[in-house]
Amino acid sequence: MFNKKTDYALNKMDSTAIIYTDAEGNLVRLTRDNFSSLDEFLKWKTWSDANYHITEKSNHLYLDHTLSMTGLSETVAIVPSPELIEETRQTTRCHQQLCAELVMQLRVCLTETQFRRLWMYYADGMSEKQIAKLEGVGQQRISKSIVTARKKAKKFLSFQSKNRG
Repeated sequence: MFNKKTDYALNKMDSTAIIYTDAEGNLVRLTRDNFSSLDEFLKWKTWSDANYHITEKSNHLYLDHTLSMTGLSETVAIVPSPELIEETRQTTRCHQQLCAELVMQLRVCLTETQFRRLWMYYADGMSEKQIAKLEGVGQQRISKSIVTARKKAKKFLSFQSKNRG
């Protein structure tokens, strides 16, 4: 049996015939001789081409917007429960809140300059050279500032974890 893509391709390539698959799956080829006139053949050929095009287009729309589950592992096909999704969201919110609190606490223990440079270095991913150029100071000064800020932050965080436990 021929599929629609094969029928479509054959019909499109052969401008002298209308090609389709009958109900039993046999390939049928109608030529000008099967019609009473050239006009009638051309009318049906035009309709056939348009019909195949619409069918092909709708098949593409379906296939382009679906994902075959064939070949995927079972773990990929598992849809998480609403409870698990909500638990993950809650965990993410708690983590974000904890991070925000730590950042605010770090702001208190560091100078404004140290905090800004540390932020540009770690959060913004800037190099010491880029920060130095931006601030119009030497790279060595930025490097010392970041090292000092890291030491202060480490000491502060160590102190915080001891007091919690």
